[in-house]
Amino acid sequence: MHAESRTVLRILDANANRAGEGLRTLEEFARFILDDRNLTDCLKTHRHDLAAAMGRWNRLQLIESRDTPGDVGTGVTTASEQSRADLSEVVTAATTRTQQALRCLEEYGKTTDPEFAASIESIRYQCYATFRDLELKVASVNVRSRKIREARLYALIACEPDAERLEARIGELVDAGVDVIQLRDSSVDDRTLYQQASLGAVIAKRHGILWIINDRADIAVAADADGVHVGQEEVPVDAVRRVVGRDRLIGLSTHDIDQVRQAARTTADYIGCGPTFPGKTKSFDHFPGCEFLKQVSEAERTSDHKLPAFAIGGIGLENVEEVVQSGIGRVAVTGALASHDGLHQTASGIRECLERVPLRITPNSGEVFSVPDC
Repeated sequence: MHAESRTVLRILDANANRAGEGLRTLEEFARFILDDRNLTDCLKTHRHDLAAAMGRWNRLQLIESRDTPGDVGTGVTTASEQSRADLSEVVTAATTRTQQALRCLEEYGKTTDPEFAASIESIRYQCYATFRDLELKVASVNVRSRKIREARLYALIACEPDAERLEARIGELVDAGVDVIQLRDSSVDDRTLYQQASLGAVIAKRHGILWIINDRADIAVAADADGVHVGQEEVPVDAVRRVVGRDRLIGLSTHDIDQVRQAARTTADYIGCGPTFPGKTKSFDHFPGCEFLKQVSEAERTSDHKLPAFAIGGIGLENVEEVVQSGIGRVAVTGALASHDGLHQTASGIRECLERVPLRITPNSGEVFSVPDC
């Protein structure tokens, strides 16, 4: 074998390995982190197609051309290669590496086997489409996670009589400074709940806020909502995760500090803590109150839990100061924002109080794209 042919084989061998490693890295991400069967299947197909294309070459000759000790490139590294800030950077690095390797295979393959080059070109274009879907899904998860961590004011609403009223209601809450809206209504049938959930998801996306469905994981998925909120007596969080997947948020109501710590060991994305005060929409036999909120704040400060915590239950402009004094800077409200009169004044007053509490925006133990401490 003359020197030029051997050099081309070295390039093909190195880039086939690089592309295969990149595809396997992405496949594992889609399979184990996103739990996405379609993306996993696509990436596995690309990997097998690459192996089939490389079957046109004599494997022993490829291996014989390999000279890892003598490869000057093995000693050329950059600082960015040695670290990843989070798992989304693993995806970015793997997609980039795979695309570059496939292009090298195509270009150098043209020098000796045009049919091989054409097959690699086809795989490369298929990968572009798959990588687009994968990276958009990663971005979607990260955006939702960031938004819930940065949220201050969370409103709970019921269904409206018609689409126009629902759109108007969401619009006025957004204008008032609400970050998250949850649709909660046990009085309507499933069809109505689904229709309003679907419409609300479209409107919320247009306004750039989070849209959560109470209790119903199935409707949250079907309506393309940002997530679902469940209570202690509903389906467990990790079972809900199997329904909604990795790219939607799950909120969990908690009523004591043990439940808060247990929530941090699940895949929940945030918690509601309360009830704090008697409210008008739900009745409770026991009110953990602000003492519970102080426990949550202390646990958050000492890293016993890392979930964004929203105080819930009877909170309004007249008592939000007590919530703030407990160290909690996020609230979920219903009655306080139910009236159209004075809505903006009430919401802005609540936010003004809450913003005196710094937010501790840190990844929880179940965070999809965080890198665990080690």
